[in-house]
Amino acid sequence: MRRRDFLPILAAPLALAQTTPSIQRKSRIKQGVTRGVFAREMSLEDCCREAARLGIKGFDLIGPADWPLLKKYGLVPSMYPPGPGGSIPDALNNPANHAKIETSLRAAIDESAVAGVPNVITFSGNRRGMDDRVGADNCVAFLNKVKAQAEDKGVTICMEYLNSKVNHKDYMFDHIAWGVDVMKRVNSPRVKVLFDIYHAQIMDGDIVRNIRDNFQWIAHFHTGGNPGRHDIDDTQELNYRFIMQAIADLGFTGFVSHEYSPTQGHDPIATLNKAIEICDV
Repeated sequence: MRRRDFLPILAAPLALAQTTPSIQRKSRIKQGVTRGVFAREMSLEDCCREAARLGIKGFDLIGPADWPLLKKYGLVPSMYPPGPGGSIPDALNNPANHAKIETSLRAAIDESAVAGVPNVITFSGNRRGMDDRVGADNCVAFLNKVKAQAEDKGVTICMEYLNSKVNHKDYMFDHIAWGVDVMKRVNSPRVKVLFDIYHAQIMDGDIVRNIRDNFQWIAHFHTGGNPGRHDIDDTQELNYRFIMQAIADLGFTGFVSHEYSPTQGHDPIATLNKAIEICDV
């Protein structure tokens, strides 16, 4: 039996093992998590168990080997991890990377489609002296080449919007206007932006206006407090309750996944519960 034939069979009994959240939520916002919001010493299974108990629906950036574990707890593997779509510094803006990335990304799209993974992550890559217009042209050329497969398989390629001021020096997709230009030129329902709210605040600010103005080009969100990418409570400058209300009012049906690191000394589970409450508008 081929692996792709095996996965749907595996998924059926796992679906029966879904857990009912102990804490009931409004769930207008479909929330996900990343591994970093938990304590470092926690096993992935413990992370999944706690996420499910708190009402989380998805788990980003977990590889195929652990998808059955996520599904055991009723969690969707909501974003294929980096690798197939390139790395933050080396990705789609450099044509020298295209052949290798095309092979791995096409394989990841197929694998995601079989397993019910809705999104695959990719990146612009760093500038390294390249003009932004040239880099955009290169990204458009690559994405136009693979978009038909993503459309056919029902999997969304998400290019992440990151900051180049604090965390990712020289990264090309560091302003929303650049990424939206690429998305408009590709013009596919399966090629969109991963809008990281923490990074967006550092580079462009005006978060709610930018989300509203560019909503049709956004497929996925990440959260994080600014400054420091820590807790998203009232210790930082972003009003996440208002941001989530705006996203919910737009009718967003994708995932909003938490990607912060708990402040030192804060209990990770209590911090996550607070983040979920804030975003449960």
